[in-house]
Amino acid sequence: MRCPYCSHLEDRVVDSREAQEGQATRRRRECLGCGRRFTTYERVEEVLPQVVKKDGRREPFDRKKIVEGLARACQKRPVSRERIDELVTAVERRVQELGEREVASHVVGEAVMERLRDLDQVAYVRFASVYRAFRDVGEFMSELQGLVTSAPAADGGSAGGAGPGEEPRAEPQRGAAPRGHGGR
Repeated sequence: MRCPYCSHLEDRVVDSREAQEGQATRRRRECLGCGRRFTTYERVEEVLPQVVKKDGRREPFDRKKIVEGLARACQKRPVSRERIDELVTAVERRVQELGEREVASHVVGEAVMERLRDLDQVAYVRFASVYRAFRDVGEFMSELQGLVTSAPAADGGSAGGAGPGEEPRAEPQRGAAPRGHGGR
């Protein structure tokens, strides 16, 4: 394996572990040239279908392309690289399970969006805005409305509900003094 730091070709494996639910092996390596450590992942090379684009072009299924798109959508969101990799692995598995030599790009895109919607709704909206190429604000608002109406209400349906991992927010009562002010 070529060292990403000094390009030396010899290394030694320091640690090996199962990764991505047994779909890959994670190896920590130490370069014998510069002594720096780096991580590699090994996975079984599987035959993936060609993706048929909207304009009819065909290109190989590209995991890296999906990861990059998701990384942009998840920028500054609490979504780890590991979660992105898990999502892409699930999409990859779903595409393989179709058993087809070719798959339409919209099948891949919808599979990504379906899983991203459950993972992070802000990232979902970002991804959808690029993927669906909304023509105007009305189309964008329709997508947002669909997201809002299909999302289960965490606090019984009132606005300002809690997101995942958040405490429900209490609505201030009319005429009541804000908390912590003691009416002074």
